[in-house]
Amino acid sequence: MSGLKRPLSRATVVLAYAAPLALVAWGLWLGVSSPEARGRVLRLSHSLNRDHPVHKGMEFMADDLVRRSGGELRVEIYADGQLGPERDLIELIQIGSLAMTKVSTAPLESFSPLIKVFSLPYLFRDREHFWQMANGPIGRELLDASIPYRLKGLTYFDAGARSFYINKKRNRAVRHPDDLDGLSIRVQRSRTAVRLVELLGAKPIPIPFGELYTALDTGTVDGAENNPPSLYTTRQYEVTAAYTLNEHTVVPDILIIGVDTWNRLSPQEQSWLQASADAASIHQRQLWAEAEAEMLAIIEDSGVEVVRDVDREAFRARTLPMYDDDEFSQPEVRDLIRRIRAVGAEPGPEGEAS
Repeated sequence: MSGLKRPLSRATVVLAYAAPLALVAWGLWLGVSSPEARGRVLRLSHSLNRDHPVHKGMEFMADDLVRRSGGELRVEIYADGQLGPERDLIELIQIGSLAMTKVSTAPLESFSPLIKVFSLPYLFRDREHFWQMANGPIGRELLDASIPYRLKGLTYFDAGARSFYINKKRNRAVRHPDDLDGLSIRVQRSRTAVRLVELLGAKPIPIPFGELYTALDTGTVDGAENNPPSLYTTRQYEVTAAYTLNEHTVVPDILIIGVDTWNRLSPQEQSWLQASADAASIHQRQLWAEAEAEMLAIIEDSGVEVVRDVDREAFRARTLPMYDDDEFSQPEVRDLIRRIRAVGAEPGPEGEAS
């Protein structure tokens, strides 16, 4: 990550995106190309820019797949939101016009209800707990939970923990939930994200991520919540006064493929692709750790106050009622929460995870 010594130039990619039928008419975005000539090609589109560590993880996967398959199976990556926001990409995959995408878990909530547990605050004791879960049977169970919706999860990419940041117009450091009272906070289009911000006393405002820089700059919203690499690569730190490391949720990115596309691959092709995705997840986790530390340092050096003395217990206590909400009270969801909490936990006096 040595190329991050100076802030990135402002992204200038502002591409209009057409309806799925228009994309198919262009003939460019077919999910799986014919296997003649140079082999089969899977086309992957996502909304991140090319400097983001998750994009670099997908590049690693594409290179690894060429090596494993001898070029018989390849992935072509289209970054920068060329085909629109995440939800549009999910729908393109469902109709077979795109093979793969990377999504955060929020847009998947409406397709796979169990995925919403990732939006529960302080579900994981730490990031090691998250990765123990993700790399085990529960992680695979959640990747497969969207198969009935024609979406198959291949692997997880590290997207760190989400924390609050406040713009320069408000110029407020958040150390306690009370510091959020009355503020307007941009959230993802997720019921659980909205509920979390409401419990903290702020007003949730769903805004597309690509519009957030301007919204922060103009005061349309007072703040937002995300991880350091996203704050840096979008240059939102330029209009940010303070970034608080309260780390309320650990929300991964998920690499998904259309079920129809997956089923059209041969068993050997499926094996190649899954192996490359797994290898990319391991590689990207290291990329993330390096990028997060370096980007946070750049953000702080730019004049943003990075708040480390946070009353996390107060945040945890204020958001605890979410666990009693109806959508998390269903037996299947409660059991999932119990099993996640038990991963890697010390057994209690009666054999229960403490």
